[in-house]
Amino acid sequence: MVDIDGDGCFQMTLQELATAVIYEIPVIVCVMNNGWLGMVRQWQELFHGERFSQTHLLATVPDYKALAEAYGALGFRVDREEDVDAAIMAAVESGRPCVIDFRVDHEEKVYPMIPAGGGSDDIVDQEWVDDDNLWVEEGV
Repeated sequence: MVDIDGDGCFQMTLQELATAVIYEIPVIVCVMNNGWLGMVRQWQELFHGERFSQTHLLATVPDYKALAEAYGALGFRVDREEDVDAAIMAAVESGRPCVIDFRVDHEEKVYPMIPAGGGSDDIVDQEWVDDDNLWVEEGV
């Protein structure tokens, strides 16, 4: 079982590591750690003129590797692309609950997304911004 989570999102559910450890559930939590509340930052950047507020977390707080170990799970940190496979294999082979802290670029975007107040018809699957800072589709 693999969970792929952003760092802000994981902070809202990380206490479930206790359940995984107690019941020996070999879940692997892959934290995409960009040091920000990524989706909120993305909205602030793309829809609110880069007026960032209360979204910067720092990639080092908390220390997800140490946090995993404090719960009795295994913790890994991946800072370099060439270390990704080794961390994943070590987690899989352990058969234990694990957290892998993947440090990623803080400006990475998450797609698809739905703009605030929009519906599924308004889904955005890539970045295209016109002169008025509005979302537009390619070629329009």
